[in-house]
Amino acid sequence: MKLLPDWLKAGYLRLIDPVAAWLVRLDVHPNTITTVGTLCTMCCGVLYGLGHIRLGGWLLGVTALFDVLDGEVARRTERSSVFGAFYDSTLDRIADGVVLGGLAVFFAMRPEWWSVPMVGTCVLALIGSFLTSYTRARAEGLGIDARVGILQRPERVVLLSAPQAFFGLAFHGLVLIAIIVLLTVTAWITAAQRVRAVHRGLQTEPAEPVRVLHDTPRARPSGARSPQRFIAKGE
Repeated sequence: MKLLPDWLKAGYLRLIDPVAAWLVRLDVHPNTITTVGTLCTMCCGVLYGLGHIRLGGWLLGVTALFDVLDGEVARRTERSSVFGAFYDSTLDRIADGVVLGGLAVFFAMRPEWWSVPMVGTCVLALIGSFLTSYTRARAEGLGIDARVGILQRPERVVLLSAPQAFFGLAFHGLVLIAIIVLLTVTAWITAAQRVRAVHRGLQTEPAEPVRVLHDTPRARPSGARSPQRFIAKGE
């Protein structure tokens, strides 16, 4: 089960196709797109922290283009690389942290809107979002595909942008509060689903013993295909 249907994602890719083609003609490097997109997303977090919820939502919705464009441009220009995927994933975590941190700051400054419980909820949402990516990364280190769960990155971006853009602080902020609670719950459910997927994968497909020292990833077997940037997207 996913919050966003596949047909919607396919339609979105067709919509941004001309933009991707334009960036390819300009020979823009995928890492540049990733960097600019992250900086714009961080601005959204600042807007949220300052209380400009609707403006931040619209800006985050627009900057979501960068989340897909970097992978599309990398694929079309044959610039997909292991470092590109690593760099993209790292900046995604920074962007998520600033956006959710901005929302936490907003609630911390608004005691009339359940500030203490909502700051705690934002922190739980941040931890849950990090867990969704970390569990998948560790699973892939064990040779298991853990791309499961109801809340992956595209769904999280939609929840953090669309409702805020259209509703802002309508209904005394209840829409915003409901979205953050939903985001938190689904993020933790997704993390649990991935833990369960890894447990099942290890039970059904016995693997060679893996020694992990200081959280160092296992070396990739010779001949194995390197991860592509566009594969890493979606968390």
